[in-house]
Amino acid sequence: MKLFNKFETKEVEVKDPGLKDYIKIEGKMVVKSHGRERDKFSKANVNIIERIVNMMCVPGHRRKKQKIETFWATGKYSKNMKKVLEALDIIQEKTEKNPLQVVVQAIENSAPRDGITTIEYGGARYPQAVDISPLKRINLALRNLIHASYDKSHNAKTKIEVALAEELIKASENNTESSAIKRKIEIEKQADSAR
Repeated sequence: MKLFNKFETKEVEVKDPGLKDYIKIEGKMVVKSHGRERDKFSKANVNIIERIVNMMCVPGHRRKKQKIETFWATGKYSKNMKKVLEALDIIQEKTEKNPLQVVVQAIENSAPRDGITTIEYGGARYPQAVDISPLKRINLALRNLIHASYDKSHNAKTKIEVALAEELIKASENNTESSAIKRKIEIEKQADSAR
């Protein structure tokens, strides 16, 4: 069965061996778990398209600052799903590839491998480089992709679905014009300097 009866899922391949068990794409007519996945690592069982939609439902909080407040999208699942479907159609038109494969490649390319944690030693705090778990890698990649598309569409003529499609295409090509790829490089540079 195809995803939404439109996109083929059998040919989608996850090349990153660390993310293989955590990126799930299976054919369904409606992609909604209704919050049934509540165990510790249950996000790995949720379809990746549903996770993108769930990320779009969260208003744009950035650390301590609230840079962009997307009140129009908060909690409107069907509205956000429609926007993601339109973005997938745009990807298919522009690249003439399976849009699900483009989404998977974008996540693989924009998922940082190293990060920083803070260690307190002798009353002083030091940054320490650490490896990031696969589930957190995907969460960071999705968050950066969604934030980048919000940045490009906020107070601009670009619609969110067009901005999301462009961001996913650039990230899948490993293009440094993609904000998610820039953020990944920045995180990994900080981790390298903290070794």
